[in-house]
Amino acid sequence: MKADGKIIIAGAGLSGLSAAACLLRAGFDVEVYEQAPKLGEVGAGIQQSANSTQVMRHLGILDRLLAVAYRPPRTRYHIYNTGEVLREQPLAEAHEERYGGPYLQLHRADFHAILAARVRELKADAIHLSKAAAGVEETPHGAILRLADGGRAEGDLVIAADGIKSVIRRQIADARPPQYTGDSAWRLTVPTERLPANFLDGTFSIWVGPAKHAVVYFVRGGKLLNFVGAVELDEWIDESWTLRRPWAELKADFEGWHPSIQAIIDAVDREECYRWALNVHPALDNWSTERTTLVGDAAHPTLPYLAQGAAMGVEDAAVLTRALLQSATVPAALKLYQHNRMERTARIVEESQRNRKLFHIETVEELKIAFTERPDSRLNRERADWLYSYNPLTVALQPPP
Repeated sequence: MKADGKIIIAGAGLSGLSAAACLLRAGFDVEVYEQAPKLGEVGAGIQQSANSTQVMRHLGILDRLLAVAYRPPRTRYHIYNTGEVLREQPLAEAHEERYGGPYLQLHRADFHAILAARVRELKADAIHLSKAAAGVEETPHGAILRLADGGRAEGDLVIAADGIKSVIRRQIADARPPQYTGDSAWRLTVPTERLPANFLDGTFSIWVGPAKHAVVYFVRGGKLLNFVGAVELDEWIDESWTLRRPWAELKADFEGWHPSIQAIIDAVDREECYRWALNVHPALDNWSTERTTLVGDAAHPTLPYLAQGAAMGVEDAAVLTRALLQSATVPAALKLYQHNRMERTARIVEESQRNRKLFHIETVEELKIAFTERPDSRLNRERADWLYSYNPLTVALQPPP
């Protein structure tokens, strides 16, 4: 496909903006349609490893991200109540040395704002707000994004980056509902000035225990602490990042946990405790039609237990751009893109689900075995190399059968 083609993107989240930036940088004309009335990102912390940050370098924004990120010196895995360290390993410097890109911990809003600014630098009027996607129509020579307000946007293809509740996914690929995992996740942030000095030595820490675990790391240069606590819960709640729940529920869920966890919970704004359901979405055997395809959570929503959800969307953006540049037609490009992304993303989704079991092992004795002896644990070097050494800018694209 010639780089002067017109591409329509539904959704201005992290995946949609990554796709827009990659495509604009390659010379394509891009229009992004976003349902929200203003740009922004809900949520809190996000982690970006080398398989994503190398794309950010390519886009010319890595320095901006470094300015607002935190680079964790090491990772520690703790037993939930005693704080005993199950395992410790170097992170930021070792990661960049081995995989060629930095490991960053960021506030989602900062990441999103920097990506949006880059898209607008490349094309000032690329992003259209208050424009919700309603569906897609295809013609022999293009695709039309139908908008909820009755408008239409036509291009050579449509990219659906409209997230975990994608209307376009339901139209072209799958309409089955998600299945509740049995886990809900708390998310909250705390200014580090409210916490003891040198709290947790600035490390990225994962606390594991029966039926729940907590992930704790720093963002905004260490000025803000991000906490995510996954708790097994029979009651299904909404799959929404903006659902507030009472602080007392959070406190009760982590009763008996280490004083460091209690310090975080006690320091949080009590009206700013959010909880959402963690669901498993059916895997797809197809992401594309002739002139429409899916990226990011619209294609492969995943549990947050491998810290790769957003990174997969960034990878999608880079590989899709390359597939379009290397292919004579849009249908051929979408086949090439899908063929080179489905196996990898399926494995990441599967291993994220596997980590849920690892983090919620019932006894301390089993935890010690899992984190020191099990070859299939998250800590396995071969798995880490497979995950982080992938460079979507240079990986060989294999032709579809």
